[in-house]
Formats: sequence, structure tokens, C-alpha cells
Amino acid sequence: MIKKIKINAYQVGLVFENRKLVQVLQEGAFWIFGDKNIMIYEMNQSFVAPIELNILLQNEQLASMLEVVEVADNEIVLFTSNGIFKEILSTGRFAFWKNYNKNEFVKVDLSKVNITEQIPVTLLENMKLRTFVRKFQVANFEKGLLFVNGVFVKELIAGTYYFWNNAILVEVKNVDIRQQQMEISGQELLTKDKAALRINFYMRYQVVDALKALVNNKDFEKQVYVVMQLALRAFVGNYTLDELLSRKETISKEILEQVADKINDLGLAVSDAGIRDVILPGDMKEIMNQVLVAEKKAQANSIMRREETAAMRSMLNTAKLMEENEMLWKLKEMEYVEKIADKIGEITISGSGNVIGQLKEIFVK
Repeated sequence: MIKKIKINAYQVGLVFENRKLVQVLQEGAFWIFGDKNIMIYEMNQSFVAPIELNILLQNEQLASMLEVVEVADNEIVLFTSNGIFKEILSTGRFAFWKNYNKNEFVKVDLSKVNITEQIPVTLLENMKLRTFVRKFQVANFEKGLLFVNGVFVKELIAGTYYFWNNAILVEVKNVDIRQQQMEISGQELLTKDKAALRINFYMRYQVVDALKALVNNKDFEKQVYVVMQLALRAFVGNYTLDELLSRKETISKEILEQVADKINDLGLAVSDAGIRDVILPGDMKEIMNQVLVAEKKAQANSIMRREETAAMRSMLNTAKLMEENEMLWKLKEMEYVEKIADKIGEITISGSGNVIGQLKEIFVK
């Protein structure tokens, strides 16, 4: 049997006889004699071996035309042709034609955690590669703690982090580092003199040591709440109601000084705190109102007595001056006559007498 075969440009023909590769044909026309099988390959496509690749590579001509990539267990290879990502090669041996496309292969060791290969982020987000990658994000207002197999590795700042997806346990725990506010509302407390009251207390805090907050402590938010609650209860119990009300503005500062070490152990920093409300029970509020009214009345009486005393002292000083100065006495008389005259609408004279002389005697001694 004789066959004529034409191999075009960028094609390769493989001639098999009894499943054995006997000849490699490149561009041109060929006569094939005998019962032989010819397979024609396009060089712009990957080479798919019809039989075991190792056997084909024993042919030196074919071996020189192929680029062979071996992928071991726990490895993948990222195949890029002419700068365009094509596919992921898993475990096995793969062959590609040389001198047609610019092929690049990036071998990845999946048994490690960190991605040390130079792989663009866009490729890490590709659907074909996403199953091999673990992705973690740390927001601008967070800090992240990286754990590998349960062991703390390092602290992560804001950003996106990628790790290879394998049997190794990788975790990123995020903590909010923004200023936060906590309310301790409706705490029913007893003062030193057994007065019952309720206090609404607030504090603003921030996580400054993420490792302490998340690793050394469990539920640091609940712990700081209890710490402040107990400190407030102990503080109030050391003072009477009157003392407590007089120290209302300094309570927060004194409480924070007492719990500073405990707050630091939680990895937190408190910027400020204070009492929002002090609520007294109904009967205590009525008593306090009565006391306040009594105090205000006493203050009013004291002011009235003080003003009366000042007025009497002024009158006494005036009397002494008038006694010592006759002209001042006459001026005072004239002042009172003027005031009387202002109140008189008209004067009616009846009877006899020298009225002008009498008026003159009033003003002239």
C-alpha cells in the first residue's frame, strides 16, 4: 500500500508502524509505503501523546521538537502562552511544541503556605486558580493576626493576603482598632451610708495590642465591661451619698487609675470615661428635694439678714454725719419736703396767719 501525505507549514506528522514511532515528518509531501498510521499535529496546539510519552521521547528528532514539563505531587504549573494564561497543569508529564509560541511555565509548590512565586493578583483571582488559593482581607480600620496550624506568626496591616490552599490550617483573625464606646447602664449600687442609687456610666476605648486582645484574652469586650462594672461598684461603696455627689466630676479619673493595669492587660487603651446619670429612687429624690429647698431658704434668709444689716449700718452712718453737720441735716429736710411736695396736687389756705413766714421758718433757722 502506498499513500501520499502532505504536511503543511507548522504541522508535524508522526508515522507509526505496529504502534511504534518510525518517522517524524515536517513540512512537505511524502510517500508512505506499507501498512502505516500517520497522525498530523498542529504546532499551535499542545501535544497529546497517542501512546506513553516516555516511549515517544526515545525518538531524538521528536524529543528535540518538544518541551516537556513534569508536575510532581503537591505541585501545579501555570501555563502561559504568548503572555496569555492558558491553563493549570496538575500532576503528570506534558509536552508542548517548541519554536511556535512563546510558552512560559511557573511551577508552584502547593505544600507550602506562602505564595513566593511572582504571580499577578489578577491571575490569583482567576476562576481556574481560585480553588488553589486562600484569600483573607484586613480592612483599613482593622489589624489581622496570622495563625498557621494554630501558631501565631505575625500581625497583618490593612490589605488583601493570599496563601496556597492545602492541608495546612491557615487563619487570619481580625480585630477592630477604631475608637469604640461602651455603656454600663442602670447599675444599682449602694453607697457607704446604704443609699441606693442607679448610675449610667460610659467609656471610650481602643484596641492597641491586637495580640493581647485576641490571643491572651477571650471575649475582651465582656472582660472590660466586667472590670469597669466592678470598679464602679467598689468606688461607690467607699463613699456616702453626699461625698459621691460632690466627687461626681472626678469619679471617672479615679476609677480609670484603679483599673489601668487590668485594661492594659486586655490590650486596650481608654481615652475617656464618665458618669452620664445618677438616678435616685423616688423617696430619696423627695428627701433630697426637701433638703435642697431648706438649703435655699436658709441661703435666702441669710442674704436678707445681711442686706438688712447693711441697710441699718448705712442709716447709722448717715445719722452720725447729720449730727455732726447741720447743713447736711437741712439738706435732708429739704429732700423730704421735696418728696412731700411731689405728692401734693394743690394747697388750700384757710384761717389767718402768716403762711409765708411759716414756710420761711421751715427752711431758714
